[in-house]
Amino acid sequence: MFHGTELAMSLTVTQRVRKHREVLRAAGLKPVQIWLPDTQRESFKQRCKSECLSLVDDPHEAETLAWIAEAADTDGWV
Repeated sequence: MFHGTELAMSLTVTQRVRKHREVLRAAGLKPVQIWLPDTQRESFKQRCKSECLSLVDDPHEAETLAWIAEAADTDGWV
């Protein structure tokens, strides 16, 4: 008879992944794939910079930041 570790070692990666996913599904979970921007790409960095610069003199941005500062609960922050 296989010990738990020996059994795991005897399974292929595909079999172990399949078993793990079956356990998760039995627990009521389902897989979800999420695509996010690649923050390492130069185009992402340029877009962030451009969007930030577009807000520099925006009166709505100043109003929003003032509201956040007023509403923020920073008690106990270092």
